[in-house]
Amino acid sequence: MPAMRPEPAYQILRQRLREEIAAGTYPDGVRLPTESELVAEYGLSRQTVRRAFQDLVAEGAVYRVPGRGTYARDNAYLRQLGSIEDLMSLSEDTTMEVLQGLSRRVDVAAASRLRLDHDVVYTVVFRRLHDRRAGAQRPGETDGVPFVVTTVHLPEPVARLVGDAPELTTGAVSTNTVIGLLEPHLNQPIAQAAQSITVAPADGVAAGAVGCDQGHPMLRVDRLYSDTAAAPVELAVSYFLPEQYTYRVTLRRSG
Repeated sequence: MPAMRPEPAYQILRQRLREEIAAGTYPDGVRLPTESELVAEYGLSRQTVRRAFQDLVAEGAVYRVPGRGTYARDNAYLRQLGSIEDLMSLSEDTTMEVLQGLSRRVDVAAASRLRLDHDVVYTVVFRRLHDRRAGAQRPGETDGVPFVVTTVHLPEPVARLVGDAPELTTGAVSTNTVIGLLEPHLNQPIAQAAQSITVAPADGVAAGAVGCDQGHPMLRVDRLYSDTAAAPVELAVSYFLPEQYTYRVTLRRSG
């Protein structure tokens, strides 16, 4: 029988650091040893230590701040997305808390992106929290870690379909998604979401919603949902707190 190959050193270090984070040796937000410190402690090459850190960053166990170090992230929300159904499944393990209920407003930019021939949209602003306790699902009660604030814009005909939904009133707490509330009422189901991702500073609303400083770097994700007839249904603009959120997408070769 051929001898078993030893486990690569970077995998051993990665597992050790992962276990130490889980055990609380490095609580959430605490800096881990530097590459140089780990090289000296374990007698490893810098490339081995760097590979272990890269894997931990990729799986969301740590995050890096340029010029400052690598920090533990033991309660970040990890979401792997590959379909509309994945987006709708946010209702399974997060809480939606409405900050500004569905209301009519003039928003030239949102109306243009929704391809409207006027400037009126209907808008709702909410934040999401993860790691809630079971008891936090009761109306009016929230618990957990806020990780994103989202502004959703709807065309008037679409907004009418959910205009009386209690889940979209100010202060409402639920385990819904807006597209999940909308889709049962649509003539055509939602077929796609065109997405763009960039970095933007937190404004006053975002900072207050997720508990960070104004101007803090945020992950901005814009999604324009369209139905099977290619008609825009919803524009969602989200600001994610990087320390509390890991976004993962699996890419496959075509053909």
